[in-house]
Formats: sequence, C-alpha cells, structure tokens
Amino acid sequence: MSTKIEWTDEVWNPMTGCTKISAGCDNCYAFTIAQRRTRDLYLRQSPVRDSPEARRDPFAPRFWESRLELPMTWKRPRRIFVNSMSDVFHAHFSLEQIQMVFAVMNACPQHQFQLLTKRPERAARLADELPWTDNIWLGTSIENMEVARRADALRSVPANVRFISAEPLLGALDQLNVSGIDWVIGGGESGEGYRPVDFRWARGLRDLCRRHGVAFFWKQWGGRTSKSGGRVLDGRTWDQYPDEPTEWQELDPRVR
Repeated sequence: MSTKIEWTDEVWNPMTGCTKISAGCDNCYAFTIAQRRTRDLYLRQSPVRDSPEARRDPFAPRFWESRLELPMTWKRPRRIFVNSMSDVFHAHFSLEQIQMVFAVMNACPQHQFQLLTKRPERAARLADELPWTDNIWLGTSIENMEVARRADALRSVPANVRFISAEPLLGALDQLNVSGIDWVIGGGESGEGYRPVDFRWARGLRDLCRRHGVAFFWKQWGGRTSKSGGRVLDGRTWDQYPDEPTEWQELDPRVR
C-alpha cells in the first residue's frame, strides 16, 4: 500500500496489533488507526492469542497470511516499511510466523525491507534462526536515553543496514552510542496530545550523526497533524539514506 511516510515507498502489514511498552508508545498512531479507522476489518480476523478480550480488541496482535505475498506482486524496486501497524518481533508472533515474513523478503531481492521494532532483544535472540539477506534493514525506536539500551541489542543483529528511529523525539540523544548504526530517522510527535520537540534535540541528533558519519533523515516537526510543522531544520530538509553517499562523506571521507 502506498504511504505518505517520507522515508519509505510502501507499507506492508502481514501483522497488525501491538502492546505499548515505553513513552514513545503513549500516543501511538497505529493504535489510534486500529481503534477508529480499521476496527471492523481487524475484528473480523482472529488474534494470534485468542481470548474473549483479544477478540474485542482491534489492536490485539493478528497475523494475516493472506497478505504475505503482496511484495511479490510489486515488480518495481521500492523501499517497504514492514508492519507499520505492528512489530515483527512482538512476543505474540511465533518464530514460524516471523520466518514466513522473512521468506517473502528473501524471495524479493529487488526490494529493500525496513523492519522497525521496539523489541530488538527478541530480534537478537532469534537472529540465528532467520535468514538475513542484504535487502533486510532492521531498526529500533529510541525516543530518549531511557531506552538507549535498545541500540546495543540492535548492534548484535546481522542486518545489512541497522537504523534508529528517534520519532517521536522526546529528549536529547546527543550522548547516544551510534557505532554500528547506519541511519538515524528523527521526528516530532503528531496527533492529539502531541508532545512538542525541542529544536536543540533535533540539532543535537543531526550533529551526532555528522560527527560519526551516520546518514540522517529529519521526518517532521510534528504538531496537530504530521504536516503541521513541516520538515525544515536549519533552513533545509535532511533526506539522507544509508545506501547513498552522504554529504558528511563528501565533506570529509575520513568521517568514519
């Protein structure tokens, strides 16, 4: 499905549903969509851990085997965000189900698959049982230094590209260890009850990436809607990707 998410081309949701586990989840857009827009659709699908409560909850984790082959129908190469409405490594999804998702990614070398998880520890535990072809990127969400440990788990996973999503950015990340990290996406929160992002946090994150030669993408300032604040940081947009030369390298090839 085409998407307005700035750093990807398509979203693919063979899994839906999740559980809030840290401050970055408080105003989860996927939870809101599941409750308001896709509620009836999701409730028609059985949850992976069936119970009366889960059947009534549109955001209970669900596995959609009928959606698995969708990327195979896309012939033009594209970047695909996997599970914008879930987390591949949520505990409710079995290893077999995760392997089914990986099998499709392995079978589509023309695409780049971007997996984003708040559970990199589980990704690390299962890593040896999953086939990490070069077109699979793995990221983790780090909204503030309280969850910076997620980067340590991410570093132990043999993904070709490892990235951090600092969205919503809820605190300064100037001291984050980005060794072994290829890409950082930053952004402010949007929607009802959004928490404003401090300009100093955004600049600090960008400058951290510059010091370490990490590709940097500033997605949005956020606000009442995702487009409210625009995308301009210090007079320009920042759209670097890990598989493209960055201006850091152009300025100083020794940056790493």
